[in-house]
Amino acid sequence: MSDKQYWILKTEPDVYAFADLQEDGVTMWDGVANNAALKNIRTMKPGDLALIYHTGNERRIVGFAEIVSEPYPDPDADNPKMVVVDIKVLQPITNFVSLAAIKADPVFAEFALVRQSRLSVVPVPTDLWHTILRMGGETT
Repeated sequence: MSDKQYWILKTEPDVYAFADLQEDGVTMWDGVANNAALKNIRTMKPGDLALIYHTGNERRIVGFAEIVSEPYPDPDADNPKMVVVDIKVLQPITNFVSLAAIKADPVFAEFALVRQSRLSVVPVPTDLWHTILRMGGETT
Protein backbone atom coordinates (compact mmCIF):
# COMPACT_ATOMS: atom_id res chain seq x y z
CA MET A 1 0.00 0.00 0.00
CA SER A 2 1.34 3.41 -0.94
CA ASP A 3 1.50 6.22 1.56
CA LYS A 4 1.33 8.75 -1.27
CA GLN A 5 -1.04 11.61 -0.58
CA TYR A 6 -3.00 13.66 -3.08
CA TRP A 7 -3.75 17.37 -2.98
CA ILE A 8 -5.44 20.26 -4.74
CA LEU A 9 -3.40 23.46 -4.70
CA LYS A 10 -5.43 26.55 -5.49
CA THR A 11 -3.97 29.58 -7.20
CA GLU A 12 -5.26 32.81 -8.70
CA PRO A 13 -4.34 32.43 -12.39
CA ASP A 14 -3.62 36.15 -12.74
CA VAL A 15 -1.10 35.89 -9.87
CA TYR A 16 0.54 32.52 -10.64
CA ALA A 17 -1.02 30.34 -13.32
CA PHE A 18 -0.26 26.77 -14.30
CA ALA A 19 1.44 28.23 -17.39
CA ASP A 20 3.85 30.03 -15.01
CA LEU A 21 4.63 26.72 -13.32
CA GLN A 22 5.20 25.14 -16.73
CA GLU A 23 7.67 27.91 -17.54
CA ASP A 24 9.42 27.74 -14.15
CA GLY A 25 9.50 23.94 -13.94
CA VAL A 26 9.89 24.02 -10.14
CA THR A 27 8.63 26.63 -7.70
CA MET A 28 8.21 27.28 -4.01
CA TRP A 29 4.48 27.01 -3.18
CA ASP A 30 4.00 29.94 -0.85
CA GLY A 31 1.44 32.55 0.11
CA VAL A 32 -0.63 30.17 2.24
CA ALA A 33 -1.77 31.74 5.52
CA ASN A 34 -4.85 29.74 6.55
CA ASN A 35 -4.10 27.48 9.55
CA ALA A 36 -5.91 24.45 8.08
CA ALA A 37 -4.10 24.85 4.76
CA LEU A 38 -0.74 25.23 6.56
CA LYS A 39 -1.48 22.08 8.53
CA ASN A 40 -2.04 20.28 5.21
CA ILE A 41 1.28 21.57 3.84
CA ARG A 42 3.07 20.29 6.97
CA THR A 43 1.91 16.74 6.13
CA MET A 44 3.16 16.80 2.52
CA LYS A 45 6.02 14.56 1.45
CA PRO A 46 8.19 14.40 -1.66
CA GLY A 47 6.41 12.21 -4.20
CA ASP A 48 2.92 13.36 -3.25
CA LEU A 49 0.89 14.51 -6.24
CA ALA A 50 -1.17 17.67 -6.63
CA LEU A 51 -3.80 19.01 -8.96
CA ILE A 52 -3.40 22.70 -9.73
CA TYR A 53 -6.71 24.53 -9.48
CA HIS A 54 -7.32 27.98 -10.93
CA THR A 55 -9.62 30.07 -8.73
CA GLY A 56 -11.39 33.31 -9.65
CA ASN A 57 -13.45 33.24 -12.80
CA GLU A 58 -12.00 29.91 -13.99
CA ARG A 59 -12.71 27.60 -11.01
CA ARG A 60 -11.25 24.50 -12.59
CA ILE A 61 -8.47 21.94 -12.30
CA VAL A 62 -5.90 22.61 -15.00
CA GLY A 63 -2.81 20.48 -14.37
CA PHE A 64 -0.62 18.19 -12.32
CA ALA A 65 2.39 18.81 -10.09
CA GLU A 66 4.56 16.76 -7.76
CA ILE A 67 5.70 17.74 -4.29
CA VAL A 68 9.51 17.63 -4.43
CA SER A 69 10.58 18.86 -0.99
CA GLU A 70 9.77 18.39 2.64
CA PRO A 71 7.86 21.33 4.14
CA TYR A 72 10.18 24.10 5.33
CA PRO A 73 9.81 27.57 6.85
CA ASP A 74 8.86 30.24 4.33
CA PRO A 75 12.11 32.14 3.76
CA ASP A 76 10.13 35.32 3.03
CA ALA A 77 8.08 35.25 6.25
CA ASP A 78 9.11 36.31 9.72
CA ASN A 79 6.80 33.71 11.23
CA PRO A 80 8.18 30.15 11.63
CA LYS A 81 4.63 28.76 11.44
CA MET A 82 4.46 29.81 7.79
CA VAL A 83 5.62 26.81 5.76
CA VAL A 84 6.10 26.10 2.08
CA VAL A 85 6.99 23.19 -0.18
CA ASP A 86 8.63 23.02 -3.57
CA ILE A 87 6.57 21.62 -6.42
CA LYS A 88 7.51 20.45 -9.89
CA VAL A 89 5.29 20.72 -12.93
CA LEU A 90 4.16 17.45 -14.47
CA GLN A 91 1.59 18.07 -17.21
CA PRO A 92 -1.68 19.80 -18.01
CA ILE A 93 -4.80 17.75 -17.41
CA THR A 94 -6.31 16.43 -20.66
CA ASN A 95 -9.72 18.00 -20.02
CA PHE A 96 -10.18 20.76 -17.45
CA VAL A 97 -12.40 19.71 -14.54
CA SER A 98 -14.66 22.52 -13.39
CA LEU A 99 -15.86 23.13 -9.88
CA ALA A 100 -19.41 23.02 -11.28
CA ALA A 101 -18.82 19.46 -12.57
CA ILE A 102 -17.43 18.40 -9.20
CA LYS A 103 -20.35 19.95 -7.32
CA ALA A 104 -22.82 18.27 -9.70
CA ASP A 105 -21.56 14.79 -8.76
CA PRO A 106 -22.99 13.55 -5.44
CA VAL A 107 -19.83 11.52 -4.75
CA PHE A 108 -18.14 14.85 -3.91
CA ALA A 109 -20.81 16.06 -1.44
CA GLU A 110 -18.47 15.81 1.58
CA PHE A 111 -15.29 16.75 -0.29
CA ALA A 112 -13.34 19.65 1.27
CA LEU A 113 -13.18 21.45 -2.10
CA VAL A 114 -16.97 21.68 -1.98
CA ARG A 115 -17.52 22.10 1.77
CA GLN A 116 -14.57 24.42 2.57
CA SER A 117 -14.44 26.65 -0.48
CA ARG A 118 -11.86 29.03 1.04
CA LEU A 119 -9.33 26.27 1.79
CA SER A 120 -6.34 26.77 -0.52
CA VAL A 121 -4.64 23.40 0.08
CA VAL A 122 -7.16 20.58 -0.09
CA PRO A 123 -6.42 16.92 0.68
CA VAL A 124 -7.92 14.56 -1.89
CA PRO A 125 -8.90 11.04 -0.82
CA THR A 126 -7.56 8.37 -3.18
CA ASP A 127 -10.99 7.37 -4.50
CA LEU A 128 -11.89 10.98 -5.31
CA TRP A 129 -8.47 11.51 -6.90
CA HIS A 130 -9.20 8.69 -9.35
CA THR A 131 -12.70 10.04 -10.00
CA ILE A 132 -11.26 13.48 -10.82
CA LEU A 133 -8.68 11.88 -13.11
CA ARG A 134 -11.43 10.05 -15.01
CA MET A 135 -13.43 13.28 -15.27
CA GLY A 136 -10.33 14.94 -16.70
CA GLY A 137 -9.81 12.26 -19.33
CA GLU A 138 -6.80 10.73 -17.58
CA THR A 139 -6.12 7.05 -17.10
CA THR A 140 -5.79 5.98 -13.47
